[in-house]
Amino acid sequence: MPNAPADEYRARLGARRETHASLTRLDAHFSYARLAVFVLGLLSALAAWRGWITPWWLALPVAVFAVLVVRHDRVLRRRDAAARAIAFYERGLARIEDRWAGAGDTGERFRNPDHLYAQDLDLFGPASLFELLSIARTRAGEETLAGWLLAPADAPEILARQEATSDLTPRLDLREALSLAGADIRASVHSEAVVAWAEGPPHLSGRWMRPVATTLTMAAIASAGSWIATGDSAAFVAVVLLEIIFSLPLRQRITTALHGAAAAARDLDVLAVVLALLEQERFTAERLTQLQGQLAGARTTNPAARASASIRRLHRLVELHDWQHNMLFAPLAASVLWGTHLALAIEAWRRSHGREVREWLRVSGEFEAIASLSAYRYEHPDDPFPEIMTPASRHGVFDGVALGHPLVPAARMIRNDVHLGDPGGPDPSTLRPFDPSTLRDAQGRPEPGRETTGSGSPRAESRSDTSAPQLLVVSGSNMSGKSTLLRTVGVNAVLAFAGAPVRARTLRLTPLRIGATLRIQDSLQEGRSRFYAEITRIRDIADLASGAVPVLFLLDELFHGTNSHDRVVGASGVLGALVDREAIGLITTHDLALTRVADELAPRAVNVHFDDRFERGEIQFDYVMKPGPVTHSNAIALMRAVGLDVPQSDHDGFS
Repeated sequence: MPNAPADEYRARLGARRETHASLTRLDAHFSYARLAVFVLGLLSALAAWRGWITPWWLALPVAVFAVLVVRHDRVLRRRDAAARAIAFYERGLARIEDRWAGAGDTGERFRNPDHLYAQDLDLFGPASLFELLSIARTRAGEETLAGWLLAPADAPEILARQEATSDLTPRLDLREALSLAGADIRASVHSEAVVAWAEGPPHLSGRWMRPVATTLTMAAIASAGSWIATGDSAAFVAVVLLEIIFSLPLRQRITTALHGAAAAARDLDVLAVVLALLEQERFTAERLTQLQGQLAGARTTNPAARASASIRRLHRLVELHDWQHNMLFAPLAASVLWGTHLALAIEAWRRSHGREVREWLRVSGEFEAIASLSAYRYEHPDDPFPEIMTPASRHGVFDGVALGHPLVPAARMIRNDVHLGDPGGPDPSTLRPFDPSTLRDAQGRPEPGRETTGSGSPRAESRSDTSAPQLLVVSGSNMSGKSTLLRTVGVNAVLAFAGAPVRARTLRLTPLRIGATLRIQDSLQEGRSRFYAEITRIRDIADLASGAVPVLFLLDELFHGTNSHDRVVGASGVLGALVDREAIGLITTHDLALTRVADELAPRAVNVHFDDRFERGEIQFDYVMKPGPVTHSNAIALMRAVGLDVPQSDHDGFS
């Protein structure tokens, strides 16, 4: 059912657009009605002033206006929610139709040029894997998803995420509800700042403050009533002076408490929606029920209180503080110590819930990360979960059939098989991908999905190979697809170890650590060349290969910054050491001399290549990987194609 997600999105998008248009018309009606009632009120006031009607008639337009304001506000909120739902389905369609680049959060702040593969595999930045996957509304959700992409999980954790993702996949209503959380622009407060505020030292810690403030407020109300009844303001003035004496030394701490809460509440408001959905849903996946239990376990003061309700109480306190900014209400607020009471209430909230905020953020972040993976799975139903194998010995395996790159539009994507490691070495019977056919949705119905085998993977041709090399030496001409192949392998490995579906017909792999050199650059600031940066990265990958988990290495144009002799000698030593440590991987090269390394390391290494053909003045590529080393180069043809004056040579077309 490749078109089913798109059809569902289009149907819902049309319905939300109709709702938005209807609410927009209703908004206009309410605006006109409010204006009419306001004019009626002015006329009533004039009539009362003239003595034509009694002043009590003014209550009618005031009451009607108040009702209109409340109902108009509801209409505006529903219209804004419809607008966010429209954006949610428009972006979902863009992802399905490969028009998504530039429409989502790029995760730019997670970029780290020193990470062993993040920059090489386009995990963050414009048109990145993060932008494709993330539907998170909170920074905690974005941080969790980024963490999953940056650090491969172990096999049990991957299977738990697969199960949770399958549970959420058919829950489209839930993902739409998540998209409605918060304003159109995400809150700018960092999770660390929210935790620092929640767990920070108290600003108002004296137990005497609340009873004194309450006594002064009651005295102010009583003396104000006496003033109205008798006309004597002396008692009220005396109470106000006492309030000034009480609050003036505390003014700075009260202001700090109020403003700190206002800043934190922007993130927590969105968090409340996420947590409310998590609290209300009934899940079948163990990880999701665990998150619900962990959310309940975080309640240190009132186990019966929901986290979302606690956050809403803080939100109400912040809203009440905003009333002080109203010029008409400000004098009354000052006379009853409005800000002081709110600051004390906020401090009491921090004492009750401050230690819970960190856990709320962690739980909601994981929930949103799983929701992001479920959205990707729903929108790409042909992408299966990989099979995670537990090796009987220290062997690495990456066994992919019809691998494609998820960031390449489907219309241009060419798939290739990549088999690395010994499929006969690991024991594939201990861990399997989660079988979604065993999962039922919130209504108890089997989850809709594609036909699967008993292991949960789509039916595919089984391989007859009993062994595969540890190393593929990929040669080929310029622009033939060598680097894209490395990124295809790497990105699918990242998806697999994050718990996500992969762009393949099938993928079987063992736990691996990843290292790559596709975007190594020089640095003027650090005074290092591209070659030095490359060998430093390769040293880090070699050190990683000494660990307990095998390494998947992806080395692009290995040692191309030096001469051919040194390149061959260095590559032979480095690659020999890597395969001796049970690492698996691919290297690319333009230098045919480097293809001899595969012969030296045979049968643990083999040559493969991408080729091209020059037809009618244009170079044609098929981007299909073929056995053996490449036998020609297109560099001279490319030079001539762009107009460079390159003489004929007996070696044209060969490296």
